[in-house]
Amino acid sequence: MRNAIFLGAGAVAVPLVMSASTFVSGCASGPADTHVAAQNSPPPSSPPPAAPPDANASNPLLAKWTGPYGGVPPFDKVKVEQFKPALESAMDEDRREIAAIVNEPAPANFENTIAAMEDAGRALNRVQSIFGVWSSTMNGAEFQKVELEMAPKLAAFTDEITQNEKLWKRIEAVYNSPDKAKLTPEQQRLVWRTYNNFARQGAKLDPTAKKRLSEINQRLASLYTTFSQNVLADEESYAVILESEADLAGLPDSLKSVAAKAAEGRGQKGKWAITNTRSSVEPFLTYSTRDDLREKVWKNFVNRGDNGDTHDNNKIISEILKLRAERAKLLGYATHAHWRVEDQMAKTPERAIALMEAMWTPAVARVKQEVADMQAIADKTTKGPKRKIAPWDYRFYAEKVRKAKYDLDENEVKPYLQLEKLREGMFWVAGELFGFSFTQVTDVEVYHPDVRVWEVKDKKSGKRVGLWYFDPYARAGKHSGAWMNEYRPQERFKGEVTTIVSNNANFVKGKDGEPILISWSDARTLFHEFGHALHGLSSNVTYPSLAGTNVARDYVEFPSQLLEHWVHTPEVLNKFALHYKTGQPIPHELVAKIEKASTFNQGFTTVEYLSAALIDMKLHLAGANGGKDIDPDAFERDTLKSMGMPEQIVMRHRTPQFSHVFAGDGYSAGYYSYLWSDTLTADAYEAFTEGKGPYDPAVAERLRKNVFSVGDTIDPADAYRAFRGHDAEIGPLMRKRGFAKPAAPAQKKKPS
Repeated sequence: MRNAIFLGAGAVAVPLVMSASTFVSGCASGPADTHVAAQNSPPPSSPPPAAPPDANASNPLLAKWTGPYGGVPPFDKVKVEQFKPALESAMDEDRREIAAIVNEPAPANFENTIAAMEDAGRALNRVQSIFGVWSSTMNGAEFQKVELEMAPKLAAFTDEITQNEKLWKRIEAVYNSPDKAKLTPEQQRLVWRTYNNFARQGAKLDPTAKKRLSEINQRLASLYTTFSQNVLADEESYAVILESEADLAGLPDSLKSVAAKAAEGRGQKGKWAITNTRSSVEPFLTYSTRDDLREKVWKNFVNRGDNGDTHDNNKIISEILKLRAERAKLLGYATHAHWRVEDQMAKTPERAIALMEAMWTPAVARVKQEVADMQAIADKTTKGPKRKIAPWDYRFYAEKVRKAKYDLDENEVKPYLQLEKLREGMFWVAGELFGFSFTQVTDVEVYHPDVRVWEVKDKKSGKRVGLWYFDPYARAGKHSGAWMNEYRPQERFKGEVTTIVSNNANFVKGKDGEPILISWSDARTLFHEFGHALHGLSSNVTYPSLAGTNVARDYVEFPSQLLEHWVHTPEVLNKFALHYKTGQPIPHELVAKIEKASTFNQGFTTVEYLSAALIDMKLHLAGANGGKDIDPDAFERDTLKSMGMPEQIVMRHRTPQFSHVFAGDGYSAGYYSYLWSDTLTADAYEAFTEGKGPYDPAVAERLRKNVFSVGDTIDPADAYRAFRGHDAEIGPLMRKRGFAKPAAPAQKKKPS
């Protein structure tokens, strides 16, 4: 299997993008562009000298995973100093495996070239999987030094493999062979994927261009790592300490408890801390009646990576943009955006922009309505001089409008949203839709005491499907946001191998023994990330490179965004939305209010996201900018002004902290993919509503068969049509977000 680590974050959270040694998905996992490795290494056609006997015999990172469940990561044995020698040794092993393929005397065919490549690099996959876990969740000062050193070496290894001329000739021979038609459809797809990935990574370039391409990739790897570490530093360094009860005005008890725990963790017992992460900032902005403190908390958060200090990311972004533009030119593309989007569902940046702009105008119009409603309340309730709604006021006054228009108070809902009960609800939904059962296990090691593990089985057959790791809490060294990770993909290539996946979040712990109450938005995020996990767990393919979430970037968010719909089904709410004190289910009247307010604040949500997605695409279409550096702050400011960005909103991820885009290539010129996927999502959910409802077994089976289980064994557009019977249209998305009147149910052709 060509090496990759799959990691991602939810549609409403920041994906953890690690160093360039890894390929992530921001919310979920995406296809790996690269295989990876070290500078100044011997050419793969002549294997490197064998390692001295037992040189790495004691390094647990290099060992095959043993133990129950088909083997598990040896997290309990890992030490940071083991990563560098393990990565270097694994790269050497991969070189020897590639050299054996290249030097095979028989003519190239599927088995001795493509399948052999699929089986190579397994040791490196194992090491990088654990390396990625440390990068995203255990990223202390000692590890950061290793990460910075290894990032360019791993990037160089990528190019060493993809630029191997003899290997490319063998891949090309299989791709052009008439015998390809005799292969199974999945094998033909794997041939195409392998050929396409190598071609797009520069396999066809001349030696001079290849050399420059490798230099660019190594430099980008270092820049990505530094960018990510800078954002993490600003998240950990900045906090607003609340000194007195007066500073707590408006805050619910649950948030006070969390803030007290956070302050104690920072050596400020008896005070309260609002940390610089979304899970802490957004509730404070929603409830605090202190305008001055809301402004302070908001500015800390939106200025991550943009404080003019040693952790400022602006110069890094400028260099990344120039290098990406140069790389695109080398590879034969007009811009980085054209290179990135070519093999996605959108195919061209223009199609992606067209979708975004179709949503932009109605979303901005909705924001104007929302702001007018908020301003009216502010004018009535504010004592002293009147002032316009500022960005740090939006969530605060939006909550007041929600209460006034819909008689719905988020604080009224939150007592029913217990993290652990909702986790049980996710398991129940997975059982109803996919026939999965979850049993907690304690016989596997974890990398932190916060992590728990469940075995997943098929209820009908009793067979193991995989393992699900859950790491829900924020801590030092852990990047903010929420994401799904895949430690091991499913495969049948060399025997049955079940997958290992994880969901990761950043909920803040309160006092010991108290249930963790989360917001409605957080509940949706929880289900979103679990949708990615179910995508991985449902995989039923032969070759690991095509398994699970290893699909096009603008398709990978479709299964996860779709699962968000089930959090508000009556079945979940009645069984699992239970009051943390009384145990009573959420009242029907309150559920009705939630449903009635389902499109509330969609202007804000859509504009907040779309502005970031459009800036991402426009930055990369600007490309080399005539050889001049792009000033990220100025570009962001001027472009948003020209777009008519409402002054009361900022981008969901401002450019200096946009980890989706600048901590790796994963979502660069690809943040639009959440909207593209949500177009599919809205249309797909209507398949259930046109049927017998959210738990219609026939529709669920079509979804499992054609979407969740097939990975990248078929083109995603064909997969969607097989499920739905037609291509997705924008109408359902407009209705979902409240930008169009509900349409009468259409009589559409049912899929076979």
